[in-house]
Amino acid sequence: MHRYRTHTCAALRTGDVGNNVRLSGWVHRVRDHGGLLFIDLRDHYGLTQLVIDPDSAAFKLAETVRSEWVIRVDGEVKARTPETINAKQPTGEVEVFIRELEVLGEASELPLPVFGEPDYPEDIRLKYRFLDLRRETLHANIVKRTKVISSMRRRMGDIGFAEYSTPILTASSPEGARDFLVPSRIHPGKFFALPQAPQQYKQLLMVAGFDRYFQIAPCFRDEDPRADRLPGEFYQLDLEMSFVTQEEVWDTMQPVITGVFEEFADGKPVTKEWPRIPYDTAVRKYGSDKPDLRNPIEMQDVTEHFRGSGFGVFANQIASDDKVEVWAIPAKTGGSRAFCDRMNAWAQAQGQPGLGYIFFKDGAGSGPVAKNIGEERTAAIRSQLDLADGDAVFFVLGRPDKMYKFAGEARVKVGLDLNLTELDQFKLCWIVDFPFYEWNEEEKRVDFAHNPFSMPQGGIEALNSQDPLTIKAYQYDAVCNGFEIASGSIRNQLPETMVRAFELTGKSRAEVEQQFGGLYRAFHYGAPPHGGAAFGIDRIVMLICGAQNLREITLFPMNQQAEDLLMGAPSPADPKQLRELGIRVIVKD
Repeated sequence: MHRYRTHTCAALRTGDVGNNVRLSGWVHRVRDHGGLLFIDLRDHYGLTQLVIDPDSAAFKLAETVRSEWVIRVDGEVKARTPETINAKQPTGEVEVFIRELEVLGEASELPLPVFGEPDYPEDIRLKYRFLDLRRETLHANIVKRTKVISSMRRRMGDIGFAEYSTPILTASSPEGARDFLVPSRIHPGKFFALPQAPQQYKQLLMVAGFDRYFQIAPCFRDEDPRADRLPGEFYQLDLEMSFVTQEEVWDTMQPVITGVFEEFADGKPVTKEWPRIPYDTAVRKYGSDKPDLRNPIEMQDVTEHFRGSGFGVFANQIASDDKVEVWAIPAKTGGSRAFCDRMNAWAQAQGQPGLGYIFFKDGAGSGPVAKNIGEERTAAIRSQLDLADGDAVFFVLGRPDKMYKFAGEARVKVGLDLNLTELDQFKLCWIVDFPFYEWNEEEKRVDFAHNPFSMPQGGIEALNSQDPLTIKAYQYDAVCNGFEIASGSIRNQLPETMVRAFELTGKSRAEVEQQFGGLYRAFHYGAPPHGGAAFGIDRIVMLICGAQNLREITLFPMNQQAEDLLMGAPSPADPKQLRELGIRVIVKD
């Protein structure tokens, strides 16, 4: 017999009744039923109920075991009586009567419980992550994560992609976040950077002729944490293709990602044909470039209904600023004063002056806005938005670039509060035609809005002749349920176009050649047209698992202060290490 087990804790069934078996695992919980001891034994695979009575030679030892002790047991498999069968457990029709018991590892008093998974402070959960990972939900999420990644690898291989590993120690690159720097001992005063993404390397692979690359790539960004973005490191399904248009990238990856969601969706509907929504349309309809399409609400421009109206708060601003618009957020079934007042109070809590509204009943509009603009304008708004009695509409005023985010947040809240958002499904889309540049107000200059390595629509001619803020790029995002899950583009592979694109942001040719020397040189030696994308594995797994935070699908995450509480990182360097690196640390007050 094997030293530790003949079966896992998920393996036994009624067909094993009468057999002698050996199991090893963790004590999930102990229950004393008046002389009989019941022990739930857990391992990676599942759980089996053990039973022992006072007649067993191992009973005295069994009375000492506590939660999370590691034990080995030998015993006979017996069928449970009908009234004690646990239909929720795969092993719920059998139990093992303990004949022999060995303690393999005792557990001290637990700093957090494993059984039952009650809420517990995050700092304790992260400090004792090895215990936290024993919890059923988190453990299952991590297992599902590995299966999702395996599915991605298999699907990419099936369509002709090969996996290549790119360097971890590299040069600093402007990917939109701060780099993690690694000092070089051999080259004092110089630093490597951990890659924010394998962007330049995968483009170089295309120049080198590898055609279809992918990688489950670790990426490192020194960013502030939030629920959908971990500090430190994250993983992405990174890919690149040669001789492709952006439509071919979409057509290639859409079935892969749809298939992954369908495989793990537990029957929830998944979008098969992703709509392709221009960035400008997404902003105006949904108030976001990552819209949650489970919410059916689409905003509309109703400025003309307020121009010259009796509602002076809106009419005066429209008259004084030709860039001001009024956007309407239709709210089906929201036609009560109580709901409208709650939305208005919510808007004020967001730092806004309020939220104008009309609600409809008895064939007419009600509320201060309707009273001030009159019946004819109210009826025109109702007709435009296809509203009926029992519905409402909310209004947001301002310059679109200043107010669209708030309008989008209001749309989200209306959809959730009125139960219009269909939660149990995965709605995916492509957001396309992103602006190439945006205005950096802090530095008073043009800056890249997205990926600096993208091809501008119109090429170098657009860079030379158009207002930079009007140039679109061959850039696209994949979005699912309000989360950006991928970003990609057709790349700029022409050296002069690349230089000109950076010159408009204030970089000189010399700076471009210095900072992106590898790419710049490569583009002089026959670079094919190429493009790709990077899908965020962490966010995809979070969505599939229904988790609210990336820490619930990540093995050893940092906390909100970007600290690894388990390993005690970051930590001060040893003085000897600093001397070898030629570094002196100046601690800020």
